[in-house]
Amino acid sequence: MEDKNIFHEALNILGLPPFVTKNEIKKRYRELAKKYHPDVSSDKDKILELNRAYSLLIEYIDNFRYSFDEQEIGKQLPHINHNSKFKM
Repeated sequence: MEDKNIFHEALNILGLPPFVTKNEIKKRYRELAKKYHPDVSSDKDKILELNRAYSLLIEYIDNFRYSFDEQEIGKQLPHINHNSKFKM
């Protein structure tokens, strides 16, 4: 798996779209973990695959770095006049 595609593959394993929240990832993982738990499924490799995909996505979300520079804020929230919020 190429580095740039590992996140897309992890999302595919969990059956999730590219735009998803952390709560949606957790909910979907719990659903699939119940379905493929070794006590109820004979597919022992599937739970390992689900665990790896879930861990990768959660680690990315938990360690994501946010940029608070004016240019980035302007791109993400163009409707907010950043400078006017912090007038001194």
